[in-house]
Amino acid sequence: MTTGWSGVFPAVTTQFNEDFSIDLKATQGVQDALVNDGVNGLIVMGTCGENNSLDPEEKRTILKAAVEVVNGRVPVVTGVSEFDTRRAVAYARDAEKLGADGLMLLPAMVYVPKPEELVAHFKTVAAATSLPIMLYNNPPAYRVNIGADVLRQLEDVPNIKAVKESAPDPRRFTDLINAFGDRFDIFAGLDDVALEGLMLGAKGWVSGLTSAFPQESVALVAAANRGDWVEARAIYRWFMPLLHLDAEHDLVQSIKLAEQIMGRGSERVRMPRMPLTGARRAEVTAMVEKAAATRPTLAKKAA
Repeated sequence: MTTGWSGVFPAVTTQFNEDFSIDLKATQGVQDALVNDGVNGLIVMGTCGENNSLDPEEKRTILKAAVEVVNGRVPVVTGVSEFDTRRAVAYARDAEKLGADGLMLLPAMVYVPKPEELVAHFKTVAAATSLPIMLYNNPPAYRVNIGADVLRQLEDVPNIKAVKESAPDPRRFTDLINAFGDRFDIFAGLDDVALEGLMLGAKGWVSGLTSAFPQESVALVAAANRGDWVEARAIYRWFMPLLHLDAEHDLVQSIKLAEQIMGRGSERVRMPRMPLTGARRAEVTAMVEKAAATRPTLAKKAA
């Protein structure tokens, strides 16, 4: 029943030209660089990929390009973030045809569903594809909780295999494992609760700030996997000021600014998002520059 997925899966950014059209070459460059830095998979067109700022055809073009540049080196998982179930089904079917390795499925956007509607949405999308599915639980962002009551009704859906848990309460990891054992692969989905999730049994980490600091992210998970909590804590404490950015409303702008400072991408975002300015920009810039100047020495050990 498992996905076989584990480790660091960065939620990669979508890169834009000056006119805010898709810069496909730069987007592939970001994806290729992350794979070369040792990440274990990619989440394409999640929140950091600005999914809901993309036209339907743009989504399919980006996914096709990601599959091409990754070329089977790691799994490519694409976000399914649509306004209704019909659109989600259509995208899931197309994603499978385009070569995606899995889906990260969100509740339908804008509308806040009742539990039975949430279950029906997930079951309908799952029935439209044979791809493995990771459900994305983020109650603060989407105003609905994929609780044990919902997951209990999805246990018999064979291709719903994983849960990205982005609730800020680390008790959720233990509660889910106690309730379901190994039925669902659990991934930590909030950067500043990542190590807690790994300690409590998460298989991996869907990360935002990995886009700026991939080597440290890979080393953090590797240290946790081998039980080297001294190194894991050291990396985590160094990383934490930046990891907190993932829990803010301007996380996409902050992460893309961090990418730009580290020479890994552009900070351009599509409206209604706008690049950081003023005191906030100065604050995030200072945080990234301090992190870059104080990067930890990473152990060269096998995970």
